[in-house]
Amino acid sequence: MENSGQNKRSNMTMLAVILAAGFIIGSLIISSTWKYVSRSNITVNVTGSASENIVSDLAVWSGSFSAEASTLRDAYARLKENNSKVTSYLVSKGFPTDKIVMSSINTSTIYVNDNQGMQTNQISGYRLYQDVSIESNDVYKIDKLSREVTELINDGVEINSLTPQFLYTKLGDLKIKMIGQAAQDAKERAQQIAESTGNDIGEVRSSRMGVMQITAKNSTEVSDYGMNNTSSLEKTVTSVVNVSFSIE
Repeated sequence: MENSGQNKRSNMTMLAVILAAGFIIGSLIISSTWKYVSRSNITVNVTGSASENIVSDLAVWSGSFSAEASTLRDAYARLKENNSKVTSYLVSKGFPTDKIVMSSINTSTIYVNDNQGMQTNQISGYRLYQDVSIESNDVYKIDKLSREVTELINDGVEINSLTPQFLYTKLGDLKIKMIGQAAQDAKERAQQIAESTGNDIGEVRSSRMGVMQITAKNSTEVSDYGMNNTSSLEKTVTSVVNVSFSIE
């Protein structure tokens, strides 16, 4: 009977030890799981960027010229003569005739002003206008033309030269490349932040592409809506992405 009591107490002691061990192990598992869940909710948000300098590969120049005379017929004859002078000048600068685009003619009536400077109904003449434009991949030639075309004034042509538009036709491919570079920059920034606190980054939780900034080279201009500079031959393209990483 005494041995039976001792065995019973021994079994109870063993059961208590097993239950205690199970409780400790369970607590450790729960604690580890909670720590993992808690840490998995921690994220780091970073902004990555990439910039690249480019040279425009397409340029469009536009200008206008006019002629004035007391009669519509004479004004048209003078405009036609100016048209020939403008065309000859552009051809002499290396632009083929099939690249020179002339617009339709616009007509403006000129009225006589009275002694008070008020316009009357009396017609004193007519002014005719015509626009001209050239599109070329030789962007430097277009740039030079825009600054020299007013030489036509010496030939009696009243011409107005507008600022050329400088474009980049491979922008779509460049955007894809730069988004990847900006995302890599974001990852490196996030890794540096995590390592500074003894951690590591995990999966991407969210990502958002920012606006593209196309500015004059070395410009510091930015816009919340993005920029698309067309007046500068050389440009800087900047891409931005915002990425959120989990912390491990």
